[in-house]
Amino acid sequence: MQAKKRYLILFSACTCVVLLFYFGVVQLPASRRNQNRRDDRSRSGYHASPHWPHFSDPLQPFIPWDQSETEDYNVHMSPRQKRDANSGVYRGKRCRMDSCFDFSLCKKNGFKVYVYPQQKGEKISESYQNILSSIESSRFYTSDPGQACLFVLNLDTLDRDQLSPQYVHNLKSKIQNLHFWNNGRNHLIFNLYSGTWPDYTEDLGFDIGEAMLAKASISTENFRPNFDVSIPLFSKDHPRTGGDRGYLKYNNIPPFRKYVLVFKGKRYLTGIGSDTRNALYHVHNSEDVVLLTTCKHGKDWQKHKDARCDKDNAEYDKYDYKEMLHNSTFCMVPRGRRLGSFRFLEALQAACVPVMLSNGWELPFSEVIAWNTAAVIGDERLLLQIPSTVRSIHQDKILSLRQQTQFLWEAYFSSVEKIVLTTLEIIQDRVLQHASRSSLMWNSLPGGLFTLPQYSSNLGDFPFFYSSLGSRPLPKFTAVIHAVTPLVSQSQPILKLLVAVAKSQHCAQIIVLWNCDKPLPAKHRWPATGLPVIVIEGESKVMSSRFLPYDSIVTDAVLSLDEDTVLSTTEVDFAFTVWQSFPERIVGYPARSHFWDQNKERWGYTSKWTNDFSMVLSGAAFYHRYYNYLYTSYLPTSLKSMVDQLSNCEDILMNFLVSAVTRMPPIKVTQKKQYKETMMGQTSRASRWADPDHFAQRQTCMNKFASWFGSMPLVHSQMRLDPVLFKDQVSILRKKYRDIERL
Repeated sequence: MQAKKRYLILFSACTCVVLLFYFGVVQLPASRRNQNRRDDRSRSGYHASPHWPHFSDPLQPFIPWDQSETEDYNVHMSPRQKRDANSGVYRGKRCRMDSCFDFSLCKKNGFKVYVYPQQKGEKISESYQNILSSIESSRFYTSDPGQACLFVLNLDTLDRDQLSPQYVHNLKSKIQNLHFWNNGRNHLIFNLYSGTWPDYTEDLGFDIGEAMLAKASISTENFRPNFDVSIPLFSKDHPRTGGDRGYLKYNNIPPFRKYVLVFKGKRYLTGIGSDTRNALYHVHNSEDVVLLTTCKHGKDWQKHKDARCDKDNAEYDKYDYKEMLHNSTFCMVPRGRRLGSFRFLEALQAACVPVMLSNGWELPFSEVIAWNTAAVIGDERLLLQIPSTVRSIHQDKILSLRQQTQFLWEAYFSSVEKIVLTTLEIIQDRVLQHASRSSLMWNSLPGGLFTLPQYSSNLGDFPFFYSSLGSRPLPKFTAVIHAVTPLVSQSQPILKLLVAVAKSQHCAQIIVLWNCDKPLPAKHRWPATGLPVIVIEGESKVMSSRFLPYDSIVTDAVLSLDEDTVLSTTEVDFAFTVWQSFPERIVGYPARSHFWDQNKERWGYTSKWTNDFSMVLSGAAFYHRYYNYLYTSYLPTSLKSMVDQLSNCEDILMNFLVSAVTRMPPIKVTQKKQYKETMMGQTSRASRWADPDHFAQRQTCMNKFASWFGSMPLVHSQMRLDPVLFKDQVSILRKKYRDIERL
């Protein structure tokens, strides 16, 4: 009897197991192929049933989710999931640098960018042409695709609104035919407008594959961190290079303006983006909070007008937008049809602190910019609290916010070129993680574009961060004497100069850069000094070689000298003492100036002694050694080639560069009256002063350099620094730099 019971229980158990297998509650171990398919579906966000995970299962090789077998996957997809999967934005939503970027392309030649050549018949908007031109004129550009780390399309992808006249048709097939497309890997796509009426989705209308997006108005939901780059929405009139400076000319204390909060723009009566702007009238008081909207836009606006339209339109016409912008402390930046708005850049330039009301917007360059130091990030759902919130901000904070808007505008947003270069620098930091910028480099002067981490990862090696770090530059300098004439006499100025510099208590070493066609002089021809004298023979014998970042320069300060410069030891000591207080600027003796020639409508160069100056020539000047690296690595080959062909203007170009970085003039120190006449009186045949074309060439250089920088970076100054007690009626023995007065 007991045996029968055991057989009955066993039979029942087997029957239950068979039924469980039949109804799919328990599954047998699948084949490797089916296991991979389930894993792919899991990675793509698809979950067929809430099975308990098998933690003991071995890790499977990574297969990009969009390359997995999707036959079964599509069967279980909802219509929305199918639409999203076919959308250009969502196809590579799981892409990151480690999964959709080939780092091996960047190892050999560094971070180089290739732009596909333009095809005949393809129309390109002015804005996209400006983007391509900015890349092609940058130091990242290469015309050889074999050297490229990143590829940029020659097809205009900026405007993907199907109702726009700038919309490019058949883009999907055109992109697939690109020779190096490779499913978009290592490609960068620029976009300003996506989607169309009525939803304005972020669909680009083609499969971007594994390409990165540099996109305006991108949402945090679709933004792929450390892969995409959020860029600002800019108009077609945005300048390609240079750009206007910010409108904050001086700091008002306290920093209050006529209005507390302003906005003037369109009001959408229906559709996406209408809620926030339709509610602005609730906080408008016509006094210090002026929020104006108009529904008078579009062809059929009268069909949709509401009861407030006529009143809003009348109020809207009473105020001038620029007057409001420049006279308000805060500027409202609500979303429009898309998340981004032109009001954002307008507020930054006007030093009007932006108040962001665009929930879900990934702010421009958010990966590197700390926007809480320059803007107020609001919430559309808390609109009624905005006025009281901005009124509660302390005046010290307002001043700080306003100053930061000016820095960010001028550093990253004032031109298309800066927007493009910032995008490329962010991507380069990802590729070269060992040499990437810190947050301090991005968010303080002079900004990430002028602080190259390839030079050093130590902030103390740059001339801009001494005050932030509480440190000072090294108390020694290296003198670099540029020699272009043969050494034929022991009375030549270069030998006297070498002796005078060597006597300086601050001099660590002297480097003679031999750019003369004649052989190097014998060692005994150089005067004996108590300091190391290093003679470097220039390989190319060109003018730009005087600003190469030589490894022999081990001090922060560099004293640049022409071979025919006449300076005393006292003058050298005093100039170095001044430089220690201004390590980010050029400090020296021979000054020159620039001016705008109204008749010729071009920039002019003058050596006349006037009441102001804008340049200190490198014939006798101190500067930080970082500028040697910046001159060599940042400036384009075209400008340096021009300098080398003319054997002229290298000192002007260095002044342009330093003024562009610091936005400040150089510093002129006390100089004996005979300096100019002494320089002009040199009889050396190789002296540039004896060349009749020398002055005309410098005029040409001024305009060529200004064209590349996009504006005139030089800044005039009327300040000269003299020693304390200089020319005072006291005993000469009481003066520290007494020899200066005797010269």
